[in-house]
Amino acid sequence: MSILGVNIRELIPPEAIKEIELESLKGRTIAIDAYNALYQFLAAIRQPDGTPLIDNKGRVTSHLSGIFYRTINLIEAGIKPIYVFDGLPPSLKEKELEKRRKVKEEAAKKYQVAIAEEKYEEARKYAQISTRLNDEMVKEAIKLLDAMGLPTVQAPAEGEAQAAYMAKKGDVWSSGSQDYDSILFGSPRVVRNLTVSGKRKLPKKDVYIDIKPEVIESNVIYEKLGINREKLIIIGIMLGTDYNPDGIKGVGIKTALKIVKSYEKTEEILKSLPQTQVDYYEIFNYFMNPEVTDNYTIQWKEPSVEKIKEILVEEHDFNEARVENAIERLQKSFKENVKSQTKGLDFWFK
Repeated sequence: MSILGVNIRELIPPEAIKEIELESLKGRTIAIDAYNALYQFLAAIRQPDGTPLIDNKGRVTSHLSGIFYRTINLIEAGIKPIYVFDGLPPSLKEKELEKRRKVKEEAAKKYQVAIAEEKYEEARKYAQISTRLNDEMVKEAIKLLDAMGLPTVQAPAEGEAQAAYMAKKGDVWSSGSQDYDSILFGSPRVVRNLTVSGKRKLPKKDVYIDIKPEVIESNVIYEKLGINREKLIIIGIMLGTDYNPDGIKGVGIKTALKIVKSYEKTEEILKSLPQTQVDYYEIFNYFMNPEVTDNYTIQWKEPSVEKIKEILVEEHDFNEARVENAIERLQKSFKENVKSQTKGLDFWFK
């Protein structure tokens, strides 16, 4: 099981996963799970010893670097990113959040030991695991995205559920996340590796591999496996989700698929699961009907050069020349991909 979300990768048929070039998503509006992306930026954008980027006041800026430069890459490719931010986590998630907290605390201790022993590759690994995202970082990210002219959406609970809801409604073409929960939440498709595409170094090896975006089509999963979304959710529950991290002991992917296909009705499958303290019905119902909102506006604005420079250069000591060059790229892509569209700005909101 992955640290975040449910890992059903091995279950997904190859026909449902399509590796693509970033440019092939031109014109697509994608609702990105913001917390998922910010954690990626905080984990990946670091010094060789694992130290994150910081300003002269000691404040972490890796997340701002990722939001700024990597989002510009998406816009240059003609993609219309909308970042969706988490609200309050559901009570179902308390056990998993506590588990993650302990993992981070242990990793932080191991990081200090690795630094002291000058084992910098190990230190980087533990630094990434111990990554924390606080409220101030989230506020800064939203402020920067607004200055860049990008719309953001505040979810009442899980950002991934909200992004999936927007995709189901047709307000966006796809949700974007590294996790597979988007599929369980009902997104018709999910784009992975959107904010991490490029070269990635393999752990403990001087080898780099290309990471490309991939699109997962939910309807192909259901068609090839001969199941529906409800049965896929139950498979996720058996394997373990954020709401029941341990899953069901002794049940693997093949067994889970066999079980759900042996019953016709969802109710029958849920009743067949072993009785424990875990409320499988509650978890199933949350995936089917998560807390989401229609209270959002997707509005694209002209980037504000002054606000961007104020946030990055004046407040957080980013290199002014590099920021100015990136702003020029942002303005150019805005002009080419928004203003030049014959359908006007409304084209960018669909």
